[in-house]
Amino acid sequence: MFTRILIANRGEIALRIIRACREMGIQTVCVYSEEDRHASYLALANHAVCIGPAPSSESYLRADRIISAAEVYNVDAIHPGYGFLAENAQFVEQCLDSRIQFIGPSAESMRMLGDKSAAKKLARSAKVPTVPGSADLIEEDDEAVQLAKKIGYPVIVKATAGGGGRGMRIAHNEANLRSSLRQARQEADAAFKNPGIYLEKFIERPRHVEVQILGDRHGTIVHLFERDCTIQRRYQKLIEESPSPAIDSHTREELCKAAVRLCHLAKYSNAGTVEFLIDAKKNYYFIEANTRIQVEHPVTEWITGIDLIKWQIRIAAGDTLTLKQRDITQNGAAIECRINAEDPYHNFRPCPGKIETFRAPGGFGVRWDSFVGAGTTISPKYDSMIGKLVVHRPTRAEAIQCMIRCLDEFQIGPILTTIPFHREVIAHPDFVNGNVDTGFVDRNWNTNAPNPKS
Repeated sequence: MFTRILIANRGEIALRIIRACREMGIQTVCVYSEEDRHASYLALANHAVCIGPAPSSESYLRADRIISAAEVYNVDAIHPGYGFLAENAQFVEQCLDSRIQFIGPSAESMRMLGDKSAAKKLARSAKVPTVPGSADLIEEDDEAVQLAKKIGYPVIVKATAGGGGRGMRIAHNEANLRSSLRQARQEADAAFKNPGIYLEKFIERPRHVEVQILGDRHGTIVHLFERDCTIQRRYQKLIEESPSPAIDSHTREELCKAAVRLCHLAKYSNAGTVEFLIDAKKNYYFIEANTRIQVEHPVTEWITGIDLIKWQIRIAAGDTLTLKQRDITQNGAAIECRINAEDPYHNFRPCPGKIETFRAPGGFGVRWDSFVGAGTTISPKYDSMIGKLVVHRPTRAEAIQCMIRCLDEFQIGPILTTIPFHREVIAHPDFVNGNVDTGFVDRNWNTNAPNPKS
């Protein structure tokens, strides 16, 4: 087992990893930017080292500075968390070249699954259903136009290196498609330094469901069931839950088997997520894989009782996965709300600033993953997420009522947050009945309207 791990991330995920390491008797080195110098979680690490100024391009994305810190502190491994360098295959190779273990998949697996176009090809080889679309990247606009005519509008243009909705455009006709191709390439090049795009049939009103997997370096891969991430805005997830209220046991089994089959073909190890769209007829289609831990991993931890971060560390250290598929079960229902420092009634405008009033909810089956408290300043330099509120109850109906109670209890001020918006979504009859799709928020909320309750 490792003696010392460097955490190449910030905020709540850095704190989550610190806590897991402390319980495992592993020392931690936490890197930070000048902007995060006063972050409370740094005091819980054994060592904290500044790696640069506030811009992530000069700190959390500087692989050379992170590896230098790892070498100075003589760490055994680096945990990347999510975001930043977590899915950077070159960084994985740099770690190994420095004789430092990367806590995640191999660079080869990351490239096979991290690139959306390559992952789709692999999925087809694994006999995993994919959305109809281009077999390769789109090089010429006319090629996309001809394909769109064949598979039918609407279509969606996607960046092959994309994520978080960037480099994605929906087109309903040829003129719209041509402009979407140009915009998607430009956005993808700016965000990911990769203008590669591909085309897919746009599945209208789908559910978004993902499967959590764990694999070791000895060829064992298991799934930890699914999470439903359908409640989203502009491809950004807002609420996640498990089990999905939209699928039956047969579909669940087929979905999970497909995810494991794909990961076996990629020779995948460590934690990962395979994402699918499910249409109105319960057909499922692979869309992408995330070769890292997910923001919403606590949902899976609640329903399975399995600590994903600890297993990431054990697997990276070479341990054999002792979990047996037959022994992994879904127990109860879990729901997660991502609480952001944003004004949901003014187009989710970021609302950074100092938190002066803070009271987190608690009680049986309530988990609050965050690094904030009274006196914490939410920086405009980084993601606006304050934390993740997760509840667990024997049934979905009970979990919904628990989440409503928790949101009513929550107090954060004077900055604006998404708490009142989540309260409305969770209590909406269509959410309660499980009758939602990825366009649910956009159809039902005018996010530019003032809050009627304010």
